[in-house]
This record gives sequence, structure tokens and C-alpha cells, in this order.
Amino acid sequence: MVDEIAYQEALDYLYSFVDYSLTRNFRYTPERFDLGRMYQLMHLLGDAHLQYPVIHVAGTKGKGSTAAMIAAALQSAGYRVGLYTSPHLQDYAERIQINRRPIAHDELVLLVEEIKPRVMQVERLTTFEITTALAFLYFAQKKCDIAVIEVGLGGRLDATNVVDPLVSVITSLSMDHMSVLGDTLGKIAAEKAGIIKPGRPLVLAPQREEARLVVKRIADERKSPVVEVGEDYLFALRSRSLEGQTFWIWRKDEQTLVDQFIESGGDHPWQPMRLQIPLLGYHQVQNAATAFTALQVART
Repeated sequence: MVDEIAYQEALDYLYSFVDYSLTRNFRYTPERFDLGRMYQLMHLLGDAHLQYPVIHVAGTKGKGSTAAMIAAALQSAGYRVGLYTSPHLQDYAERIQINRRPIAHDELVLLVEEIKPRVMQVERLTTFEITTALAFLYFAQKKCDIAVIEVGLGGRLDATNVVDPLVSVITSLSMDHMSVLGDTLGKIAAEKAGIIKPGRPLVLAPQREEARLVVKRIADERKSPVVEVGEDYLFALRSRSLEGQTFWIWRKDEQTLVDQFIESGGDHPWQPMRLQIPLLGYHQVQNAATAFTALQVART
């Protein structure tokens, strides 16, 4: 039987550290958000975050949905998939999932007890940093085939940014956390683009031009190939109802085939990929197209 008192004590321990998600008007600085702490903690934990491939997802809008779609698709393909997101809706354990099942309360209690001695060796850790380390360690212990990791805040200095991703993903960017990340879309885009790793591919959702140019410049500086949704992969909504939406998606170099398919009235040996999602709203079609593109890039 799960000891809910022990679970609450584990949560109390996590919340005994600084939690910037509950703090207003803090400065987003390398001194406060020091990735060196995360690297040190993860090294003490055997560099668990490097023991499986990672898809790293940042953005303003849609990053949680996109991460969940990627994880669900990978699970459907037979993979054991870790998913780390924040914040939670009802239960803290929702943040750490394997195959869409949250970590059990008793497992979280044991994991917290396991890392306490390591946490004591690193100064000024935060709630989010420790929780992120818990997720990385849990996915390694449970031998996940791959993990989908959602950024908490920003990207450049986020605790999740110690990963070496198979592919990075940046969803739609807009003005958010302006007092923390910057007062222009360009500054915010630069912070989000901090997840781009040298030589690692980036999937970029459709963006306003100001954000797009900043992200592409940083990717170019890091020699990171960029695959743009809406440019390199195209998509079109075909139908919608209260049950969901259907859309086509295809590569840019398949445009001639798409035109021929449409002109033939569907009587053509080639046809675009047809995807259906149970979610409503055009933004979810964009998120699904971004998730699909990330999966295609991860395969190559």
C-alpha cells in the first residue's frame, strides 16, 4: 500500500528548495540559473541523462501538446518512452511519465531518498532542477528507449538544457515571461534558441519573421540544420468536426505530386500522408505537424 504521508513528505522536501515558478520578479541570470549545478548533480547521478536518446522541446505555445504527441507516437511504435513536462495539473507525479503513466507515488518517494545525499553535495539547487534530475534518473533506471523532455522556462539556462538531443524542437514563439526572458520577441527567441546544440538538427514550427530570423541565425552559428514546418514540411487541414481534425502533410519536394493528386481528384498512385487528431483548433494541427516533422527528422 502506498504511504501517502511519505509521498507528501517527499513533495515537502522538493518544495523546501527555491521554486522560481512560484516567485515573481526574479532576474533570469546565469548566476541564478547556473547549468553548472545541473551538470554537477547529473555527474553525481552517473550522467543518467546521457543514457538514452532525447527529443528536447521548447517554445511559448504548444510545447506541452507537441511533446505529448511525440511521446504518444513513439509509444504506439513500440518504444518505451519517458515524458517530462511541467507544470502538473493535479498531481506532481504527472510531470514524470513512462508510456503515459505517471511515476508511482512510492517510486517517487524512493527516488527522492536515493538522490538526497547527492543533492546535499550541490549548493543552491532549485525545486525544478531536482525534479528534472529525478526524471532523468527514473528514465535511465527504467531503461527507456527514448525520452521527450519539455523545457520549463526559456531554454538557454533551463535545467533540461544539459541533454544532448537527437533533435531539438521549437514550437510557436510569442511574448511570454517578458520580465524574465526579454521585452522583445527577438530576445525571447534567442533564449528559446539556447537549446540548439552544435550539429544537432532543429525542427522549427511556423514563426513570426522576427523570431524566425533570430532562431535561424543561432542555428546557423551552431551549424545546426533547420527543418521548418510550413516550409520544408507542408500541411493542410482537410476536415474538422467535434470528433477531431484531419490534415495532410508532405515534404516540400513532394509538392508536384500533391498537385497531381489534387488534379486527379484523388485517383493517383501517390497520396500525401493523412493524419487525424482528436484535438480541436487549428493550433493543434500545427502542433501535430511539428510533432510529425520531429519524428521524421529523428528517424534520419
